[in-house]
Amino acid sequence: MRGAGPVPPVDPEGGGMTTDTVSRPLRQGQAHKRAAILTAARELFGAAGVERTSMDAVAQRAGVSKRTVYDYYGDKRGLLLGTIEDAGEAALATLRRLIAEHLGDDADIRGSAGLERALGAFAADLGTSLLASSDYRAVVTLIAENEPLLPELEDHPLDAAHAHALTERIRSLAAAGLVDVDDPALAAEHFVALTILRVLNEPPSRRSDTRRIRQIMSDGTRAFLRAYAARPGESAAPSGAIRPTMEDTP
Repeated sequence: MRGAGPVPPVDPEGGGMTTDTVSRPLRQGQAHKRAAILTAARELFGAAGVERTSMDAVAQRAGVSKRTVYDYYGDKRGLLLGTIEDAGEAALATLRRLIAEHLGDDADIRGSAGLERALGAFAADLGTSLLASSDYRAVVTLIAENEPLLPELEDHPLDAAHAHALTERIRSLAAAGLVDVDDPALAAEHFVALTILRVLNEPPSRRSDTRRIRQIMSDGTRAFLRAYAARPGESAAPSGAIRPTMEDTP
């Protein structure tokens, strides 16, 4: 998540941005209502744009009162931020699930061939289950179109959580002697740049092409392994099944 620039708050009547700040405390509310509001906002923001979407329309689609929307999110800018953060949390859950499934402590990854299969399967699933999803693409577009309105996205905790999940898994791969890595955080950045960012830099019309996404993720994974896969005689630890590092344990 990235953002910069001044943040004009939103007109409480659901119109454009104003210079007034909504400062009343927000209500946590009921989970099912919050989910309905976020789903409605994501769909309407994606279809009509943030400026042209009224809070009335969000409330009507969500099946709640307009007052409930304001109580939960304060204003339209707060609702936009909530929509993006909700998508970020869902993406983080997907990332953690796929890491556990393909690269987890119980994975029997042995040698360079086993690592290539496991990391390739992880990247392919990440591409098709997350990057190719219509909801994810819609939120990526929302971020790109509204970055200046949301400085909270700069150095957002969700960014750190995504990076941490991948960094610690790479650290575990290094501890198992499967990759040769001095800086796991930098290696994680390189993996993201070679895979996820390449998909996001594709023209919008090609981001839904699952075959193209799988190819990008596969190519990026092979490039990553050419740089970081442990060579015979160079690994820092005996090659074998992944074992957890101290950072992985609660």
